[in-house]
Amino acid sequence: MELNSALQFLKLREIPEAWVDAVWDLEFTERKSLDDTIEEEVTASGDKAFRNLYQCLLAHAADQQQSAGTDGASQSIWATLGENGVSVKSLVAVLSFFILSGKVKSANVQQRVSSLHAASLYLLLLGIPGSIANKVFHEVLLDTCSDLTSHCWPQDSGKKRKKDGLKGSQAEGKRSRPQRKDPAEMEVEEDEDEEEEEELHFSGQDLMKIRDAVVLLVQSLLRLLQTFQLKDRPQSASSCTQIFSKLLYLEPVIGELTFATEQDITKLRSVPEMAFYGLQLLCSPQHGDQTESLRRVFHRLLYVILMMNKGNRGKPSLLTPSQDVLSTRNQTIRFVCHLVAERKEPALPLLHILLQHICFQMVEKSEFRSHGAQAVGMLTLQMTSTHYARFVKWLFNFSRHSKMVCRLFSVDVVMVLLEQPERKPEEYQDPELIGFLPHKFLIQSLLFARRMDESPTVQGHALASLAQCLELPSLNVTRAVHNLFSSTGTQTVLDGETTDESLSSQHTQKTYRSLPFRTVEISSTDTSVCDVKENLALLLRRVKDCKTNVRKSALQALVGLLKHDVIPMSWENLAVLSERCRDPAVSVKKKALQCVGDLLAAKPESSVVQKAWLQGVVPAVVDSENSVQDKALEALDQVLLSQVKLYSAGRHLDAGQRLTWDLLGLLCHDCRNLSRYFSRAFTIWSKQNKFTPMFITNLISHTEADHDAGAWLLLSKVVASSPRLPYGKILDAWDSMISSKDVSVTTCCHIIAVIGDIAAHLNEETKDRIVNDLMSWLKTFTLSLEVISAAMETLHQLGCNEDIKETQAFLNQHCGELVSVCEAYLASIILTEKGTENLNEDLMIKHLHTLGLASLQCPAKVGKRTVLLVESVLTTHSDKLAECQEELPPLLPLSQFKANSLPTRVRAHGVITLGKLCLQHEELVQKYLPVFARELEVGTEVAVRNNVVVIMCDLCVRYTNIVDHYIPNISACLRDSEAVIREHALIMLTNLLQEEFVKWKGSLFFRFMVALVDPVPAIASLCEYCLIHLLLKKSPEMFSQHFIECIFHFNSYSKHKSYNKFPQSESEKVRFSLKGAQHREKRFRIYRFLLEHFTDAQRFNITNKINQTVLACFADEELPLDADGAEILSEAFNILSLKEMKLQAISAPAGATEGEEPEEENMATMAKAVLQAAQKKVVSQVQKKAFIENTVPLIIGLKSLLEQKRSPVLRDLMAYLQVTMQEYRNEVKEFFGGDEQLAAEVEFALKTAEREREMEEQMENCSLTGDTKTPTAQGAVQGSPVTSRPLLPFSFATPQPARPNQLFVRQSHTDRRMSRSRQEEHVHSKSVALEGTVMPKGAVNNRAISTPKGVNINLTFDEGVSAIFSDRGTSMGGETSVLHVQSNEQQALHPRQWNVQSPLRQKRPSAKV
Repeated sequence: MELNSALQFLKLREIPEAWVDAVWDLEFTERKSLDDTIEEEVTASGDKAFRNLYQCLLAHAADQQQSAGTDGASQSIWATLGENGVSVKSLVAVLSFFILSGKVKSANVQQRVSSLHAASLYLLLLGIPGSIANKVFHEVLLDTCSDLTSHCWPQDSGKKRKKDGLKGSQAEGKRSRPQRKDPAEMEVEEDEDEEEEEELHFSGQDLMKIRDAVVLLVQSLLRLLQTFQLKDRPQSASSCTQIFSKLLYLEPVIGELTFATEQDITKLRSVPEMAFYGLQLLCSPQHGDQTESLRRVFHRLLYVILMMNKGNRGKPSLLTPSQDVLSTRNQTIRFVCHLVAERKEPALPLLHILLQHICFQMVEKSEFRSHGAQAVGMLTLQMTSTHYARFVKWLFNFSRHSKMVCRLFSVDVVMVLLEQPERKPEEYQDPELIGFLPHKFLIQSLLFARRMDESPTVQGHALASLAQCLELPSLNVTRAVHNLFSSTGTQTVLDGETTDESLSSQHTQKTYRSLPFRTVEISSTDTSVCDVKENLALLLRRVKDCKTNVRKSALQALVGLLKHDVIPMSWENLAVLSERCRDPAVSVKKKALQCVGDLLAAKPESSVVQKAWLQGVVPAVVDSENSVQDKALEALDQVLLSQVKLYSAGRHLDAGQRLTWDLLGLLCHDCRNLSRYFSRAFTIWSKQNKFTPMFITNLISHTEADHDAGAWLLLSKVVASSPRLPYGKILDAWDSMISSKDVSVTTCCHIIAVIGDIAAHLNEETKDRIVNDLMSWLKTFTLSLEVISAAMETLHQLGCNEDIKETQAFLNQHCGELVSVCEAYLASIILTEKGTENLNEDLMIKHLHTLGLASLQCPAKVGKRTVLLVESVLTTHSDKLAECQEELPPLLPLSQFKANSLPTRVRAHGVITLGKLCLQHEELVQKYLPVFARELEVGTEVAVRNNVVVIMCDLCVRYTNIVDHYIPNISACLRDSEAVIREHALIMLTNLLQEEFVKWKGSLFFRFMVALVDPVPAIASLCEYCLIHLLLKKSPEMFSQHFIECIFHFNSYSKHKSYNKFPQSESEKVRFSLKGAQHREKRFRIYRFLLEHFTDAQRFNITNKINQTVLACFADEELPLDADGAEILSEAFNILSLKEMKLQAISAPAGATEGEEPEEENMATMAKAVLQAAQKKVVSQVQKKAFIENTVPLIIGLKSLLEQKRSPVLRDLMAYLQVTMQEYRNEVKEFFGGDEQLAAEVEFALKTAEREREMEEQMENCSLTGDTKTPTAQGAVQGSPVTSRPLLPFSFATPQPARPNQLFVRQSHTDRRMSRSRQEEHVHSKSVALEGTVMPKGAVNNRAISTPKGVNINLTFDEGVSAIFSDRGTSMGGETSVLHVQSNEQQALHPRQWNVQSPLRQKRPSAKV
């Protein structure tokens, strides 16, 4: 009676039978409306009536089950319903009415809740024994009830979530592609969007009601699965699997879940917990084959692990990796591990496939790759050593896939696997698989092999990962990395031992810290000394790679190797780091600054590391990029300024302070050349008020310590921007320095500089005392040149006054006195008959140096006698000095006068002093410039000539118009026999060009070009830097403006009416000539350099210009076709054939780099690709038109002329046409319609070239020395990725990585076709139909040609185990089988091919490939 009353609210007796029959006839696919009155009565009942009915049915079901278990007599529920006149058919129809009402998007809360309750009742009824006999079961209704949650639970609709996910996947988006939709899909989406706009909003109470109803529905589904078998209903089992995987995201899970085999459904609190239990039930034997059940479950959980949203069709979209999504992913991984641990052998092959799909469907985004690699690592922990080895073997082949993202992700997986303990071989394990277990294989064959990858992204990631390997605590990992870069057989590590060698220091890394006292064997059996050197050389080349991210990663790898003492801490290796701090790319500069900082933190005691840090960081202070400046300043502040603390003699300095003073000591001695950059840092800091009184006090306290040199260096930089200083202590230090003889030169200069900076704050008495001290000190001429310069600067500062006349009077008095003293000394040496016999060389230089500095301060005190005395240092003319009447003839060089006995060093300083005298007197400039120019041409002393270059360039700044005439003399030094003169001339001329004191006139540009091919690589590199980064930015057109003239100039051709007409002496022509075959390589190196930095517009114009100025002149016979003319014409054709001449808009690949297949593309990338394609088409048409109109007539005319002359240039003309017509091979007759013979010759040349290329490829492919081997412990293939066919239509079977090598694929093509005729059997599989063949041993017959014959073969995978790269499939030897897989769709796209066997294979049928 209780059940009967509970059913009353459904009004089953009032429901018309016709309506019930109509509902069953519609197969529950759409909602059939009831009579309005009946519908109103039926829907009027609330949740309570449904719950009451549910509890009654549940109680009856429990009683029936209990009675069945105890063999008791209990009336069946179906009998009870029949006795009460309740039609089961009507009951199911009414329940379906409620169920389908809740599926509508506009359904209100009550309709949704009632729908969920009705579905729960149906599932409960279905689970009661006898339901099928009583015709309760209907597959459509079951699927509808099971998936009702997705319709009733209010959330962001599936379409919106998909769009959000897709948008998220495109956010980083250089490689994303929007999904294409057919019009039908788009219309459906538009309709759904309209419905979504009308979506209802629910209160928190409403959501709780729906959630409770959802819980009841899921519990009902779980009860159904416990009793109702789906063994014969795979579609329903698949639907349930999909539904449970969706429910995992319904709500977040708090805490860890337990996955027990038997659980009380009522105690499961969260929906995801119930969903996991449901998936576990679906894997039980009562629901079908366990392997197939696991396959279905793993397939659906794959996308949870990948954090993707996968619908029934289309490409999966990425989910936003929120905390809830990550939590669900982590629980899913634990659940998969639980299933594998529980089922062992049946699950392990499917786990292998799951891992393959995780790898294969990974996207490029770093966050997803990181989580995916972690998932792979956690899942491999469930594998036995044998299965793990098989996975690593598959991963090895996967790491060489043609898709860049596959190779990239393989590196991530390797890094996670290296964090796990190394596997040990199992008993009776296949010997071939044992080699895949050690970490050494992962590092050397998978990770390090990617250093040669064709993708810069993969290269960079592999190198960065290599550096991270050394941070891992595994000794085996460290050994493997050492083995790559160290050729020593063994290395001994002592605990706590401190040496200067690589493996032992007080900062020994954790990898070695735990090692006991024993010899660490580092085997070098696989890596020869040559390979070790090549590996290091390759890494250093990668640091200078053209790709930014490769350079950054190589830097990281290099620092890791240095930090862990894998490679020696030599200056050669460290200099590479310092150089990258001046990299053209901002990100590389920042990375280099970080790397040298990390290395300094790891090795603070190493002086060579300290020097490298200074050489890298200090110059970055003047970088053009503000962010780099800030990073350098921050590093200097942290390491230097912040460590200046109050000094106490009784207290030891800590490590940070010791490092600070060591670095400052280096700046005072070994790195004094960095002083200018260091000063710039203090200029910036002074504006930031960093130098507080406390800092000054702390700094001055260190002037009395042993490291006082560094303290005075800092003080000399700080004092100018500090308002208040303890002048007493500084003056005490001055007095101490004057009286002491032990002060170093550098410290002395810094103290003098400090005195000069505080001069304005001193009283007159103190100033006079210091001036007297300085004068007396200078007159002794015992000071070094640096101290003399500093003293003269301070003397000027002490004499500075607001009144300029007083200042000049002070300088005339004191500096004039010094000039007189120096003049007297020079006279005593030069005018005395035996003055030079006992000459003190150093004393003479100091007098000359002091004279030059003093003369700049008091030009009025410099007389003609002084000038002639300095001149006589270079020559001997004592009679002229006595009379002082005649001047020296200006056109003779210094070396052409009567030689004197003074040393070269003295004469070199004499030139500098003479130059300083000229700076203040214009008449001296006009007198001595011809002398300097002549000295450059015929002088023999390197130091003198070098200083002449410096002086002439300095004079050019002040007397530009006068010196401009002598610029050719200076630029001639770019071809000097001495490298130091060439280098200084290049630097000085670049500075003058930058400041526009010199213009690109005459031969100057071409002389710079010759410096590009300087025999010293450092000078050539410096010239390239100067041209590209300094001068080209100022004059963007200079390369294209001078290009044509380069052709004539470097070939010394002067018969053209316009080019190569600037004045040059014969000696200069010979010096800068690159004429002849012996210099051809140098000329073309220059041409390529110029063309590489052309814009497309400049390339287009220069092509037309070559046509007009070179080809047209010879075609019209304006220029004679003699030997010189033939060389010019040949050169022009060769230049036009260069690949650098091709327009980048046409030749550059659109979108991604060649060889990389982008996984995704966002809208911006697509728009850019479309724009590039349109631009390429337009540019191609323009170029084609220009070629036909301008070039073709010239070519036809020249060919005729060259044939008449029987000129060898005809060969170059045809080679040019062969290169140019590659893009227009089908339009040859159209292009050369006016010369049919030429058209035929071009076509023949193109075909011949194509045949030659094919022949070369065939010869390479038919190589009998096969280089492709199965990877083993001893070695593995480390080749570049090869092209593979597209993916199959998706199925959860093993994906297909790239084949290991195309060589074998091509050679075995005939064998595969022939073996197909022998293997005509069909094997049914429920996964995917794959077409393939197996090539058994001896499958090649003597038949050379056969018609294509074969049928599709469906293959199973032995319970899901991959045969593609399994033990039976990967071996490349002739004794094993190779399975090649191809989809039916792909086969249909291509015509069948004839089976042609290579004669080479006939001759050697047993040769192993």
